[in-house]
Amino acid sequence: MSRGWATAVALGLAWAWLGCGGDGASDAASDLGDTHESDTSDLGDTHVSDTSDTGDLEDAIDPGADRSAAVLCARKAGLCALEADAAPTLGAPVKVAPSEAMPAEVVSQVAHNNLDVAWHDDGEGGRLFFAFRTGPNHFAAPEVVMYVVSTADLTTWRFEGSFALGTDVREPQLVSLGGRLLFYFVELGADAFDFEPHGVKVSEWLGPGRFGAVRDIFEPGFLVWRIKTMARPGETLGEWAYAFGYAGGENIYDNDGEPIRVAWLRSRDGLAWEPVVAGQAHVLVGGASETDAVFLDDGTVVAVARNEAGDESGFGSKICRGEAASPATWTCVGDPRKYDSPMVFRHGADVWLIGRRNVTETGNYDLGQDTLPLSEQYLAYQMDYWIQPKRCALWKIDPMALSATWVLDLPSAGDTCFPEAVDLGGDRQLVFNYSSPLGQDPEPNWLTGQMNETQIDWMVLALPSP
Repeated sequence: MSRGWATAVALGLAWAWLGCGGDGASDAASDLGDTHESDTSDLGDTHVSDTSDTGDLEDAIDPGADRSAAVLCARKAGLCALEADAAPTLGAPVKVAPSEAMPAEVVSQVAHNNLDVAWHDDGEGGRLFFAFRTGPNHFAAPEVVMYVVSTADLTTWRFEGSFALGTDVREPQLVSLGGRLLFYFVELGADAFDFEPHGVKVSEWLGPGRFGAVRDIFEPGFLVWRIKTMARPGETLGEWAYAFGYAGGENIYDNDGEPIRVAWLRSRDGLAWEPVVAGQAHVLVGGASETDAVFLDDGTVVAVARNEAGDESGFGSKICRGEAASPATWTCVGDPRKYDSPMVFRHGADVWLIGRRNVTETGNYDLGQDTLPLSEQYLAYQMDYWIQPKRCALWKIDPMALSATWVLDLPSAGDTCFPEAVDLGGDRQLVFNYSSPLGQDPEPNWLTGQMNETQIDWMVLALPSP
């Protein structure tokens, strides 16, 4: 275990317990946010181990596969009744995990967090697939299990599979591509006081309640944050999957090694990956890790990256833009706020972000202590961040000024914010997110929330018509 990471954990726990932690700040913590890490060489060279019962994953794909979740509006009464006028509007949250709606095979533990959802055409009208992590708390533990369930109507859920490796598993990514559904997740260690990345795994959904063997993918130490289908001019939606991931993440919590390198890759089959721009895999080098982006109509890319480790631009986040002629050459503006777990999406010409909000007077992660060495700034900022309340929030991104404006908070508190959404059509998004239970008095700070109960809700977000 690195000395910097162990010291940070010990100080954070002590601070929360003595001054601000409240009840429950007694068992360990380790993971400072969500997972991320390590070191890679040839990112375009994907390693996949041998497996059985997975079918021929190299078959030609069908980019015209139906992935529209709009049929949920007809299947779930009242789901799409919500309207937005001049401002975005949220529907009431519906608790999904833990809940009696989950199949009997799902055994909930105390915490429910890292999640993903995707609409997939299963040949029978389509289903919404939902993956989530459950464990003793937010931190690494051998008991952690990742479940995948699905539904045709948001009422009845079917068990699809579970993934338990005796280590921590996080960052699920469900990707419907070419008529197939691929499930990716990150394997970490089992020690709550250490951050031990083991790499990215992938498995293919083969039919109701059946997944193929789990296989290694990407180079060792390269971690994927977001995989999504999107299209730039001249492409068909669903033709390519785009991935944002990074190497060097072990230095997020040590702050004394090689800089983190964010890569932007694409794939036609979800297995063989290449840089979006040949010879230019890395779009960010420095302190940024979790990254998500969208294309504008002209092919320009707009991105948001968490800059937790810090660099010459400071700490917090980076909001970036790559022009259509050179989309992998990003110009960025630093933001002192830290939008953990960024999910970036478009509605018409508007660019939106859902990410974590620090509930303080300024909301800043970077507290401006620039006279301190970078490592001491990092430790000071982490200590303060741990003891503050949190929200999961909707922000609007200005793609020219490269700035974010807070719009509204999702129902959220304590340990919260790992959003994902599917488009329901008609200006509506179906958003899934996790949170500590609402209405606690006193409200838990982030660290206390991480060590106690969390749940996953879904809700409808209605946006103004473009």
